[in-house]
Amino acid sequence: MKLTLRVWRQRNAEEPGAMATYEVDNISQDMSFLEMLDTLNEELTLAGDEPVAFDHDCREGICGACSLVINGDAHGPERTTTCQLHMRSFADGDTIDIEPWRASAFPVIKDLVVDRSSFDRIIQSGGYISAPTGTAPDAHATPVPKPDADFAFEHAECIGCGACVAACPNGSAMLFTSAKVNHLNVLPQGAPERETRVLDMVAQMDEEGFGGCTLTGECATACPKGIPLPSIAAMNKEWLRATRKVRR
Repeated sequence: MKLTLRVWRQRNAEEPGAMATYEVDNISQDMSFLEMLDTLNEELTLAGDEPVAFDHDCREGICGACSLVINGDAHGPERTTTCQLHMRSFADGDTIDIEPWRASAFPVIKDLVVDRSSFDRIIQSGGYISAPTGTAPDAHATPVPKPDADFAFEHAECIGCGACVAACPNGSAMLFTSAKVNHLNVLPQGAPERETRVLDMVAQMDEEGFGGCTLTGECATACPKGIPLPSIAAMNKEWLRATRKVRR
């Protein structure tokens, strides 16, 4: 396949960026999207130009590092991570726009790489449980009802890629935060911090400058791991519960 790539280039957070146009040829439909970018960077390097900076790690769809907006969609036209998107999703002669996440809480570091440490700070504010040191307890020492276990596992699948923020017209991080709150709050191991967790994580989310949620649903549509939209309602219920308890 021969493709025209329009790629966002930005030297650093202080300098303005712009779209740059490149042509790539001999792209196999079996390549992943990141392998296609590797091919572009090889050609740029051989030509003496600076390669395009983009983030990646595992390339197996589980780390969330490969975050790109492709033709206006977070992670591209398929509901998957960018590293698991293959070039068979495009046609010979296509023009593809490639941009970084667009959110004030995700400042651009360089080209397609953004700083998502705001997510780390949200997790640090409450995404943990009290765990005594010493020998690990037996796996079945604390019974967990099957519905609660399923609920927790569903939300634990969040990989923190930020597609929910990139897709949201308000730049909200509610789906990410709700996933991190809900998967711990429903478990008995998370009970000691149940109230402080949701209050602290929501407060940190607001402090990071994410937008407000208006339940447009774009976050759940873009999520590559299928975190459901009702997750936000569940977190709101936890927040109201904790607020009432604190006021007492």
